[in-house]
Amino acid sequence: MRKIRDEQKGIIFIAVMFLILIGAGVFFALSLRTDNVADSLDEDQVIRELFVFENYDGGVLFSSVLVYYPVTQRAAIVNVPSNTGAIYSSLGRVDAIEEVYKEKGLNAFRKEVADLLGMKIPFYSVIKVEDVTKLTDIFGGLRVFIPSPVDFENDDGNRILLPSGAVNLDGTKIQMYLNYRLPEEDDSSEQERYQNVMAAILTGLHEKSYLVLNSKHFSKYTECIKTNLEADDSFTLFKMICNIDAESIIKLNITGVNRVNDGKILLYPRENGGFIKTAVKQTTNMLTSTGGTQTSRIYVLEIQNGTSEQGLAGRTADLFRNASYDVLSPVNASGYYDKTVIIDHIGNKEIAKMVGEFIHCTNIQEEEINTEEEVENSSANVDFTVILGRDFNGRYVISSSK
Repeated sequence: MRKIRDEQKGIIFIAVMFLILIGAGVFFALSLRTDNVADSLDEDQVIRELFVFENYDGGVLFSSVLVYYPVTQRAAIVNVPSNTGAIYSSLGRVDAIEEVYKEKGLNAFRKEVADLLGMKIPFYSVIKVEDVTKLTDIFGGLRVFIPSPVDFENDDGNRILLPSGAVNLDGTKIQMYLNYRLPEEDDSSEQERYQNVMAAILTGLHEKSYLVLNSKHFSKYTECIKTNLEADDSFTLFKMICNIDAESIIKLNITGVNRVNDGKILLYPRENGGFIKTAVKQTTNMLTSTGGTQTSRIYVLEIQNGTSEQGLAGRTADLFRNASYDVLSPVNASGYYDKTVIIDHIGNKEIAKMVGEFIHCTNIQEEEINTEEEVENSSANVDFTVILGRDFNGRYVISSSK
Protein backbone atom coordinates (compact mmCIF):
# COMPACT_ATOMS: atom_id res chain seq x y z
CA MET A 1 0.00 0.00 0.00
CA ARG A 2 1.13 3.47 -0.77
CA LYS A 3 1.93 5.68 2.13
CA ILE A 4 -0.56 8.45 2.80
CA ARG A 5 0.97 11.69 1.71
CA ASP A 6 1.26 14.66 4.07
CA GLU A 7 -1.35 16.59 2.06
CA GLN A 8 -3.86 13.75 2.45
CA LYS A 9 -3.14 13.52 6.17
CA GLY A 10 -3.92 17.20 6.47
CA ILE A 11 -7.22 16.84 4.63
CA ILE A 12 -8.21 13.87 6.80
CA PHE A 13 -7.30 15.79 9.94
CA ILE A 14 -9.41 18.77 8.88
CA ALA A 15 -12.35 16.50 8.02
CA VAL A 16 -12.15 14.77 11.43
CA MET A 17 -12.01 18.12 13.24
CA PHE A 18 -14.97 19.36 11.21
CA LEU A 19 -17.02 16.30 12.19
CA ILE A 20 -16.04 16.78 15.84
CA LEU A 21 -17.17 20.42 15.71
CA ILE A 22 -20.48 19.44 14.13
CA GLY A 23 -21.04 16.78 16.79
CA ALA A 24 -20.17 19.20 19.57
CA GLY A 25 -22.54 21.78 18.09
CA VAL A 26 -25.39 19.31 17.96
CA PHE A 27 -24.68 18.20 21.53
CA PHE A 28 -24.68 21.74 22.90
CA ALA A 29 -27.74 22.67 20.87
CA LEU A 30 -29.65 19.76 22.36
CA SER A 31 -28.37 20.37 25.87
CA LEU A 32 -29.20 24.08 25.72
CA ARG A 33 -32.54 23.65 23.96
CA THR A 34 -35.04 25.97 25.58
CA ASP A 35 -38.37 24.82 26.91
CA ASN A 36 -40.72 27.44 25.47
CA VAL A 37 -43.53 26.62 27.90
CA ALA A 38 -41.25 26.74 30.96
CA ASP A 39 -39.63 29.98 29.77
CA SER A 40 -43.03 31.57 29.33
CA LEU A 41 -44.15 30.50 32.79
CA ASP A 42 -40.94 31.87 34.29
CA GLU A 43 -41.96 35.30 33.02
CA ASP A 44 -45.64 34.97 33.89
CA GLN A 45 -47.27 32.02 35.64
CA VAL A 46 -50.47 32.46 33.61
CA ILE A 47 -50.88 30.41 30.42
CA ARG A 48 -52.42 32.39 27.56
CA GLU A 49 -53.23 30.54 24.36
CA LEU A 50 -55.16 31.63 21.29
CA PHE A 51 -57.45 29.03 19.74
CA VAL A 52 -58.47 29.78 16.16
CA PHE A 53 -61.27 27.74 14.62
CA GLU A 54 -60.73 27.96 10.88
CA ASN A 55 -63.70 27.83 8.54
CA TYR A 56 -63.91 25.84 5.29
CA ASP A 57 -62.95 28.93 3.27
CA GLY A 58 -59.79 29.57 5.32
CA GLY A 59 -61.40 32.34 7.33
CA VAL A 60 -62.09 32.51 11.06
CA LEU A 61 -65.33 30.92 12.25
CA PHE A 62 -64.48 32.06 15.77
CA SER A 63 -61.52 32.39 18.08
CA SER A 64 -61.09 32.14 21.84
CA VAL A 65 -58.25 33.02 24.16
CA LEU A 66 -57.63 30.66 27.06
CA VAL A 67 -56.36 32.34 30.23
CA TYR A 68 -55.31 29.58 32.61
CA TYR A 69 -53.52 29.62 35.97
CA PRO A 70 -52.11 26.12 36.66
CA VAL A 71 -51.60 26.78 40.38
CA THR A 72 -55.34 27.12 41.05
CA GLN A 73 -56.39 25.18 37.94
CA ARG A 74 -58.89 27.98 37.23
CA ALA A 75 -59.42 29.30 33.72
CA ALA A 76 -61.32 31.81 31.64
CA ILE A 77 -62.05 31.86 27.92
CA VAL A 78 -62.40 35.15 26.07
CA ASN A 79 -64.52 34.96 22.93
CA VAL A 80 -63.34 37.15 20.02
CA PRO A 81 -66.06 37.50 17.34
CA SER A 82 -64.66 37.41 13.82
CA ASN A 83 -66.44 40.68 12.97
CA THR A 84 -64.81 42.64 15.81
CA GLY A 85 -64.04 46.01 14.27
CA ALA A 86 -61.19 48.44 14.92
CA ILE A 87 -58.34 50.23 13.20
CA TYR A 88 -55.86 47.38 12.81
CA SER A 89 -52.25 48.45 12.35
CA SER A 90 -51.43 45.34 10.31
CA LEU A 91 -54.10 46.33 7.77
CA GLY A 92 -53.82 50.10 8.08
CA ARG A 93 -57.60 50.49 8.03
CA VAL A 94 -60.85 49.84 9.87
CA ASP A 95 -62.12 46.33 9.19
CA ALA A 96 -63.18 43.06 10.80
CA ILE A 97 -60.43 41.26 12.70
CA GLU A 98 -61.06 38.22 10.50
CA GLU A 99 -59.54 40.15 7.58
CA VAL A 100 -56.22 40.32 9.45
CA TYR A 101 -56.15 36.52 9.49
CA LYS A 102 -57.04 36.25 5.81
CA GLU A 103 -54.65 38.90 4.53
CA LYS A 104 -51.74 38.94 6.99
CA GLY A 105 -51.75 35.49 8.53
CA LEU A 106 -51.90 33.93 11.95
CA ASN A 107 -49.06 35.80 13.67
CA ALA A 108 -50.47 39.20 12.71
CA PHE A 109 -53.90 38.02 13.87
CA ARG A 110 -52.47 36.87 17.20
CA LYS A 111 -50.79 40.26 17.71
CA GLU A 112 -54.01 42.16 17.01
CA VAL A 113 -55.97 39.93 19.42
CA ALA A 114 -53.27 40.42 22.07
CA ASP A 115 -53.43 44.22 21.61
CA LEU A 116 -57.22 44.13 21.76
CA LEU A 117 -57.24 42.23 25.06
CA GLY A 118 -54.20 43.97 26.54
CA MET A 119 -52.00 40.92 27.13
CA LYS A 120 -49.25 38.78 25.66
CA ILE A 121 -50.29 35.56 23.92
CA PRO A 122 -47.24 33.31 23.45
CA PHE A 123 -49.08 30.19 22.27
CA TYR A 124 -51.66 29.44 19.62
CA SER A 125 -53.59 26.47 18.28
CA VAL A 126 -55.49 26.21 15.01
CA ILE A 127 -58.39 23.79 14.63
CA LYS A 128 -60.06 23.43 11.26
CA VAL A 129 -63.83 23.05 11.43
CA GLU A 130 -63.66 19.61 9.84
CA ASP A 131 -61.14 18.58 12.52
CA VAL A 132 -63.59 19.60 15.24
CA THR A 133 -65.68 16.66 14.04
CA LYS A 134 -62.74 14.27 14.37
CA LEU A 135 -61.78 15.65 17.77
CA THR A 136 -65.37 15.35 19.00
CA ASP A 137 -65.57 11.70 18.00
CA ILE A 138 -62.19 10.96 19.58
CA PHE A 139 -63.54 12.40 22.84
CA GLY A 140 -66.67 10.29 22.49
CA GLY A 141 -68.79 13.42 21.98
CA LEU A 142 -68.89 16.95 23.39
CA ARG A 143 -71.39 17.95 26.05
CA VAL A 144 -73.20 21.27 25.51
CA PHE A 145 -76.38 22.87 26.81
CA ILE A 146 -79.14 23.63 24.29
CA PRO A 147 -81.93 25.71 25.91
CA SER A 148 -84.69 24.64 23.51
CA PRO A 149 -85.04 22.05 20.72
CA VAL A 150 -83.82 23.04 17.25
CA ASP A 151 -85.79 21.84 14.25
CA PHE A 152 -85.66 23.83 11.02
CA GLU A 153 -84.51 23.64 7.42
CA ASN A 154 -81.62 25.85 6.32
CA ASP A 155 -81.15 27.60 2.98
CA ASP A 156 -79.44 24.53 1.53
CA GLY A 157 -82.48 22.41 2.25
CA ASN A 158 -80.77 20.51 5.08
CA ARG A 159 -82.80 19.80 8.19
CA ILE A 160 -81.17 20.83 11.46
CA LEU A 161 -82.45 18.71 14.34
CA LEU A 162 -80.96 19.07 17.82
CA PRO A 163 -82.43 18.04 21.20
CA SER A 164 -82.68 20.37 24.18
CA GLY A 165 -80.96 20.18 27.56
CA ALA A 166 -77.44 19.14 28.50
CA VAL A 167 -76.71 16.77 25.64
CA ASN A 168 -73.70 14.86 24.37
CA LEU A 169 -73.29 15.59 20.64
CA ASP A 170 -71.24 13.52 18.21
CA GLY A 171 -69.04 15.05 15.52
CA THR A 172 -71.83 15.42 12.95
CA LYS A 173 -74.18 17.06 15.45
CA ILE A 174 -71.43 19.42 16.63
CA GLN A 175 -71.04 20.58 13.02
CA MET A 176 -74.76 21.38 12.96
CA TYR A 177 -74.51 23.09 16.34
CA LEU A 178 -71.69 25.33 15.12
CA ASN A 179 -73.12 26.24 11.75
CA TYR A 180 -76.86 26.73 12.06
CA ARG A 181 -78.43 30.16 12.42
CA LEU A 182 -82.12 30.59 13.24
CA PRO A 183 -83.91 33.48 11.50
CA GLU A 184 -84.83 35.10 14.82
CA GLU A 185 -81.42 34.48 16.41
CA ASP A 186 -79.05 37.32 17.31
CA ASP A 187 -75.25 37.44 17.28
CA SER A 188 -74.95 36.87 21.03
CA SER A 189 -76.67 33.48 20.79
CA GLU A 190 -74.31 32.41 18.03
CA GLN A 191 -71.27 33.54 20.00
CA GLU A 192 -72.58 31.68 23.06
CA ARG A 193 -72.62 28.46 21.05
CA TYR A 194 -69.03 29.03 19.99
CA GLN A 195 -68.01 29.55 23.60
CA ASN A 196 -69.87 26.41 24.63
CA VAL A 197 -67.88 24.38 22.09
CA MET A 198 -64.59 25.86 23.31
CA ALA A 199 -65.51 25.04 26.92
CA ALA A 200 -66.62 21.54 25.89
CA ILE A 201 -63.26 20.89 24.20
CA LEU A 202 -61.40 21.95 27.35
CA THR A 203 -63.71 19.69 29.37
CA GLY A 204 -62.96 16.86 26.95
CA LEU A 205 -59.22 17.37 27.39
CA HIS A 206 -59.70 17.21 31.16
CA GLU A 207 -62.00 14.19 31.26
CA LYS A 208 -60.03 12.23 28.65
CA SER A 209 -56.59 13.23 29.90
CA TYR A 210 -55.68 9.60 30.49
CA LEU A 211 -56.03 9.10 26.73
CA VAL A 212 -54.77 12.48 25.55
CA LEU A 213 -51.51 12.15 27.47
CA ASN A 214 -50.93 8.55 26.44
CA SER A 215 -47.87 8.51 24.17
CA LYS A 216 -49.64 6.14 21.79
CA HIS A 217 -52.67 8.41 21.38
CA PHE A 218 -51.26 11.94 21.70
CA SER A 219 -50.51 12.19 17.99
CA LYS A 220 -54.23 11.74 17.23
CA TYR A 221 -54.96 14.99 19.06
CA THR A 222 -52.06 16.90 17.57
CA GLU A 223 -53.30 15.93 14.12
CA CYS A 224 -56.50 17.87 14.91
CA ILE A 225 -54.89 20.74 16.82
CA LYS A 226 -51.93 22.51 15.18
CA THR A 227 -49.80 24.55 17.57
CA ASN A 228 -46.72 26.79 17.30
CA LEU A 229 -44.79 24.45 19.60
CA GLU A 230 -42.50 21.50 19.07
CA ALA A 231 -43.91 18.09 20.01
CA ASP A 232 -42.32 18.00 23.49
CA ASP A 233 -43.41 21.54 24.35
CA SER A 234 -46.89 20.86 22.99
CA PHE A 235 -47.15 17.80 25.24
CA THR A 236 -46.02 19.87 28.26
CA LEU A 237 -48.63 22.55 27.53
CA PHE A 238 -51.49 20.12 27.02
CA LYS A 239 -50.47 18.23 30.15
CA MET A 240 -51.00 21.44 32.14
CA ILE A 241 -54.27 22.28 30.40
CA CYS A 242 -55.62 18.79 31.08
CA ASN A 243 -55.61 19.66 34.81
CA ILE A 244 -58.09 22.48 34.24
CA ASP A 245 -61.06 22.83 36.60
CA ALA A 246 -63.63 22.27 33.87
CA GLU A 247 -66.58 22.98 36.17
CA SER A 248 -65.66 26.61 36.84
CA ILE A 249 -64.52 28.03 33.50
CA ILE A 250 -65.30 31.75 33.33
CA LYS A 251 -66.64 32.98 29.99
CA LEU A 252 -65.97 36.52 28.77
CA ASN A 253 -67.38 38.19 25.68
CA ILE A 254 -66.40 41.29 23.76
CA THR A 255 -69.42 43.58 23.91
CA GLY A 256 -70.07 46.77 22.04
CA VAL A 257 -72.10 48.35 19.26
CA ASN A 258 -72.79 47.00 15.77
CA ARG A 259 -72.20 49.50 12.97
CA VAL A 260 -72.07 49.17 9.20
CA ASN A 261 -68.69 49.91 7.64
CA ASP A 262 -68.10 49.45 3.91
CA GLY A 263 -71.09 47.14 3.68
CA LYS A 264 -69.96 44.99 6.63
CA ILE A 265 -71.58 44.82 10.05
CA LEU A 266 -68.73 45.32 12.54
CA LEU A 267 -68.80 44.96 16.30
CA TYR A 268 -67.01 47.96 17.82
CA PRO A 269 -65.86 47.04 21.35
CA ARG A 270 -67.19 49.07 24.25
CA GLU A 271 -64.96 52.01 25.25
CA ASN A 272 -62.72 51.40 22.21
CA GLY A 273 -61.60 48.14 23.77
CA GLY A 274 -60.99 49.58 27.23
CA PHE A 275 -63.85 47.63 28.78
CA ILE A 276 -62.70 44.18 27.67
CA LYS A 277 -59.12 44.98 28.73
CA THR A 278 -60.38 45.86 32.22
CA ALA A 279 -62.58 42.76 32.36
CA VAL A 280 -59.72 40.47 31.28
CA LYS A 281 -57.33 42.07 33.78
CA GLN A 282 -59.79 41.71 36.65
CA THR A 283 -60.66 38.14 35.73
CA THR A 284 -56.96 37.26 35.56
CA ASN A 285 -56.50 38.73 39.04
CA MET A 286 -59.33 36.53 40.29
CA LEU A 287 -57.79 33.43 38.71
CA THR A 288 -54.38 34.08 40.24
CA SER A 289 -55.62 35.03 43.69
CA THR A 290 -54.74 32.18 46.04
CA GLY A 291 -55.90 33.54 49.40
CA GLY A 292 -59.02 32.31 51.12
CA THR A 293 -61.98 31.33 48.96
CA GLN A 294 -61.43 33.82 46.15
CA THR A 295 -60.73 31.19 43.55
CA SER A 296 -63.48 28.76 44.45
CA ARG A 297 -66.41 30.31 42.56
CA ILE A 298 -67.97 33.19 40.66
CA TYR A 299 -69.18 36.01 42.93
CA VAL A 300 -72.80 37.07 43.14
CA LEU A 301 -73.68 40.77 43.05
CA GLU A 302 -76.84 42.72 43.65
CA ILE A 303 -77.06 46.07 41.87
CA GLN A 304 -79.37 48.68 43.37
CA ASN A 305 -80.27 52.02 41.82
CA GLY A 306 -79.96 54.80 44.36
CA THR A 307 -80.65 57.54 41.79
CA SER A 308 -83.62 58.84 39.80
CA GLU A 309 -82.07 57.72 36.47
CA GLN A 310 -84.21 55.01 34.92
CA GLY A 311 -82.47 51.78 33.86
CA LEU A 312 -79.13 52.64 35.49
CA ALA A 313 -79.02 49.47 37.60
CA GLY A 314 -79.88 47.27 34.61
CA ARG A 315 -77.15 48.74 32.42
CA THR A 316 -74.62 48.45 35.26
CA ALA A 317 -75.67 44.83 35.86
CA ASP A 318 -74.80 44.09 32.23
CA LEU A 319 -71.36 45.62 32.76
CA PHE A 320 -70.64 43.32 35.70
CA ARG A 321 -72.04 40.26 33.92
CA ASN A 322 -69.69 40.89 31.03
CA ALA A 323 -66.85 41.04 33.55
CA SER A 324 -67.58 37.46 34.75
CA TYR A 325 -69.76 38.24 37.79
CA ASP A 326 -73.10 36.60 38.51
CA VAL A 327 -75.66 39.40 38.94
CA LEU A 328 -79.17 39.17 40.35
CA SER A 329 -82.05 41.10 38.80
CA PRO A 330 -81.41 44.81 39.44
CA VAL A 331 -83.64 46.63 41.93
CA ASN A 332 -84.19 50.13 43.26
CA ALA A 333 -82.51 51.10 46.51
CA SER A 334 -84.63 51.99 49.54
CA GLY A 335 -83.67 55.64 49.11
CA TYR A 336 -81.51 58.08 47.17
CA TYR A 337 -77.72 58.02 47.51
CA ASP A 338 -75.26 60.80 46.81
CA LYS A 339 -72.31 58.42 46.88
CA THR A 340 -72.01 54.94 45.44
CA VAL A 341 -71.33 52.29 48.06
CA ILE A 342 -70.31 48.62 47.93
CA ILE A 343 -71.45 46.43 50.82
CA ASP A 344 -69.28 43.38 51.48
CA HIS A 345 -71.47 40.59 52.90
CA ILE A 346 -68.75 37.90 53.09
CA GLY A 347 -65.83 39.77 54.64
CA ASN A 348 -63.58 39.32 51.63
CA LYS A 349 -61.72 42.61 51.36
CA GLU A 350 -59.60 41.53 48.40
CA ILE A 351 -62.55 40.71 46.14
CA ALA A 352 -64.51 43.72 47.43
CA LYS A 353 -61.61 45.89 46.30
CA MET A 354 -61.68 44.22 42.85
CA VAL A 355 -65.40 44.94 42.56
CA GLY A 356 -64.73 48.54 43.52
CA GLU A 357 -61.84 48.93 41.08
CA PHE A 358 -64.09 47.90 38.21
CA ILE A 359 -66.23 51.02 38.65
CA HIS A 360 -63.60 53.16 40.47
CA CYS A 361 -65.46 52.96 43.78
CA THR A 362 -63.48 53.14 47.02
CA ASN A 363 -66.48 53.50 49.33
CA ILE A 364 -66.62 49.90 50.61
CA GLN A 365 -68.44 48.90 53.78
CA GLU A 366 -68.44 45.53 55.49
CA GLU A 367 -71.79 44.22 56.65
CA GLU A 368 -71.94 43.72 60.39
CA ILE A 369 -74.13 40.85 61.58
CA ASN A 370 -74.43 40.54 65.35
CA THR A 371 -77.66 38.65 66.15
CA GLU A 372 -79.29 35.48 64.87
CA GLU A 373 -82.18 37.56 63.51
CA GLU A 374 -79.73 39.70 61.53
CA VAL A 375 -78.10 36.57 60.14
CA GLU A 376 -81.49 35.32 58.91
CA ASN A 377 -82.32 38.69 57.34
CA SER A 378 -78.90 39.31 55.80
CA SER A 379 -78.21 39.03 52.08
CA ALA A 380 -77.18 35.39 52.40
CA ASN A 381 -77.35 34.69 48.67
CA VAL A 382 -75.41 37.82 47.71
CA ASP A 383 -71.69 38.36 48.14
CA PHE A 384 -71.66 42.09 47.43
CA THR A 385 -74.33 44.74 47.05
CA VAL A 386 -73.53 47.71 44.82
CA ILE A 387 -75.76 50.74 45.49
CA LEU A 388 -75.35 53.31 42.74
CA GLY A 389 -75.28 56.94 43.80
CA ARG A 390 -75.43 60.26 41.97
CA ASP A 391 -71.63 60.20 41.63
CA PHE A 392 -71.88 57.25 39.20
CA ASN A 393 -71.85 58.29 35.53
CA GLY A 394 -72.97 54.95 34.09
CA ARG A 395 -69.47 53.46 34.00
CA TYR A 396 -67.35 54.97 36.77
CA VAL A 397 -67.71 56.72 40.07
CA ILE A 398 -66.62 60.33 39.62
CA SER A 399 -64.78 61.64 42.67
CA SER A 400 -65.78 65.04 44.05
CA SER A 401 -62.25 66.35 43.34
CA LYS A 402 -62.97 65.95 39.62
